[in-house]
Amino acid sequence: MRYGTLYGVGVGPGAPDLLTLRAVETLKRADVIALPRGSDYGASMAWQIIEPVIGKRSDQERLYLTFPMSKEPARLRQAWDVAFAKIGERLENGLSVAFATEGDPSLYSTFGYLLGEAPRRWPGIRVEVVPGVSSIAAVPAVLGAPLADGLERIAIIPANYGVEDLVAILNRFDTTILMKIGSEMPKVVEALERTGLLHKAVYVAKATMPEQKIATDLREVGAERGDCFAMVVVARRERSGVLAGEVSPNAVLAQQ
Repeated sequence: MRYGTLYGVGVGPGAPDLLTLRAVETLKRADVIALPRGSDYGASMAWQIIEPVIGKRSDQERLYLTFPMSKEPARLRQAWDVAFAKIGERLENGLSVAFATEGDPSLYSTFGYLLGEAPRRWPGIRVEVVPGVSSIAAVPAVLGAPLADGLERIAIIPANYGVEDLVAILNRFDTTILMKIGSEMPKVVEALERTGLLHKAVYVAKATMPEQKIATDLREVGAERGDCFAMVVVARRERSGVLAGEVSPNAVLAQQ
């Protein structure tokens, strides 16, 4: 069977003008745009991002797919079975499907499951991934501060899956990025206080969007429930790198 092409398109962190040229071109030429959303009655954030750029076309289908905000495998599998069936129907009819995903398709993206499943369900299908600007790039941009320099190491943590080992991570890495904060903020604050790094942490929600929020004192955020657009960045900035002249000879030798 000759299938249509499946695209995974990163639509960026929220600001429509951060869509890449390749993403815009792919979305415009696709027969179908698959749009994830959190509930059957909710809006698709991906569509809110791309609509101002690509507009609505009567000859292009917008396929809304519901993925519940849940960690229960049974609920997620059921949602994916429905999504696979709907996407497969289009692909089997020779239509190209662009799955629009917030941020980048390769980083904590719903598209990752589709990418892994596609070759098994539709053997020989052509899949193309279009990278997008991730929140990991957008947040330091709005803060006006680099994530790392020189020998600094970065850890990226999905906080909503547990932060029991956060103290050890904070002590081991120069910069720690906590994504998907959810309801874990009190535990995050506790770990930062234990490590003496609370003053090094910044909370950013909906970076690059009109509703953007920045808090330099995480205690002000409190138990506020974040979402997939909320992030905490903890940057020690204790090893500035080669240009600052703070790298020891032993560290340089270790890299060679």
